[in-house]
Amino acid sequence: MYQLEEETDEDWWEVEALYDLCFAPGRTALSSYRLRDGVKKVAPLCLTLRQDGILAAVIRYWPVLVGGKRVLLLGPVAVHPTRQGEGLGGLLMHESLAEAHRLGWERVLLVGDEPYYSRFGFEKLEGVEMPPPTNPDRVLGLELVPGAWEGVKGPVEKAA
Repeated sequence: MYQLEEETDEDWWEVEALYDLCFAPGRTALSSYRLRDGVKKVAPLCLTLRQDGILAAVIRYWPVLVGGKRVLLLGPVAVHPTRQGEGLGGLLMHESLAEAHRLGWERVLLVGDEPYYSRFGFEKLEGVEMPPPTNPDRVLGLELVPGAWEGVKGPVEKAA
């Protein structure tokens, strides 16, 4: 039986350890981390998934601005290597995106592989510029409200 819950302050060390396990060393040097530095995460969307108390998967979201518009920056999402292929990442994506829509968010941004994230509705964004050295082909967006990305262009900026 899985327990899906909002991440708590007590979860921090364990979540960070899972990210360290799942991602390459130096992950915090990526451009997306510069947009998160000193900004509070969107707590109701940051979820942990546990089985029998053991952390299996996590997802986080952060506010950013693009062209002066509020945007959710998704990531990172991670699934413990021993649990990959069970659909846990997809479960976190679906649950958190539904909650983001319910909370009034209109658009989501991430940096990732389009073949994977397209199954959740993400598409390559034109004219949205992540800080370097991000590959522009990996800048993907999702509309939680139809037309939400129309006319939203420019550099991705840290939220105040």
